[in-house]
Amino acid sequence: MKKEAMLYKKLENKNVYCYLCAHRCKIAESKFGICGVRQNIDGKLYSLVYGETISANTDPIEKKPLYHFLPGTYAYSIATIGCNFKCDFCQNWRISQIDKKKLKTFDGTELFPGQIVSNAKKTNCKSIAYTYTEPTIFFEYAYDTAKLAKENGLYNIFVTNGFMTPEAIEIIAPFLDAANIDLKFFKESSYNKIVKGRLQPILDSIKLMKKKKIWIEITTLIIPELNDSDEELQNIAQFISSVGKDIPWHISRFYPDYNRENSYPTPLKTLRKAKQIGKNAGLKYIYIGNVGPEDINTYCNNCKTLLIKRSYFGIIENKITENKCPKCHTQIEGVWN
Repeated sequence: MKKEAMLYKKLENKNVYCYLCAHRCKIAESKFGICGVRQNIDGKLYSLVYGETISANTDPIEKKPLYHFLPGTYAYSIATIGCNFKCDFCQNWRISQIDKKKLKTFDGTELFPGQIVSNAKKTNCKSIAYTYTEPTIFFEYAYDTAKLAKENGLYNIFVTNGFMTPEAIEIIAPFLDAANIDLKFFKESSYNKIVKGRLQPILDSIKLMKKKKIWIEITTLIIPELNDSDEELQNIAQFISSVGKDIPWHISRFYPDYNRENSYPTPLKTLRKAKQIGKNAGLKYIYIGNVGPEDINTYCNNCKTLLIKRSYFGIIENKITENKCPKCHTQIEGVWN
């Protein structure tokens, strides 16, 4: 469905300036933004994916991954096609790397905000997650849904690459409760060359979301020979620590996919090295993902008591009471049931 976009300005000669994501595209009449799902039609910018859900599922919150936000609950998860990055290692490339220039007919399920909220409540979900692709590029759809979700007592979650403008964060912040943000690299050259983006806007998004009191967790997919050096991992960990030592860091194992099928899975020793680097940087909560049940439990950062015991995508036991460790009464940061 075509819907006039938010966060754009009209320019001379029917050009438009989009300031939704950090690409800040200037788009000529009839042309598309880098995302491929926003088009200038006769001098007005339109989102072409409003209500067009390419994926809708009920997921454990731990799958986002969010480990310190409503553990053991479910999130009604939606996505449209499209992305503002071009990652050659994308795990969801079959839907993220499609755009309206390539896909002329809608190949999904028509779901509007009221239906999404209704489906979330029917399936006993506590939250709605805008995920799988990049929620920034379907912002109007997510924004309308998030407002309605709030009115109905539901939480809202972005699983995002963080490449959005401060203006977008300011608008969504009153309705956004949590975000898992990908921090893929700590080199501008890697962002430029590999994903066609930039590092600084993502660092700015992380800091601004933290300031806005949106609960954030950060994921780094560690890819052999791309971002697995000690220096880069140290820079990532030190940055996260500088924003908040309470921010959970999810260190995720890479498996060859998309245009990196000739690579190899991240060695476990690399993931364990990254975890130690995170500890050295002062991070309280570090988790290793995509390797089964290794390092997915939550421990008290003071007395090391096991607080949350997890299966791969679920909760076996949760001992946190009143946001504290029951043994030493240290506050455990997060949003708990």
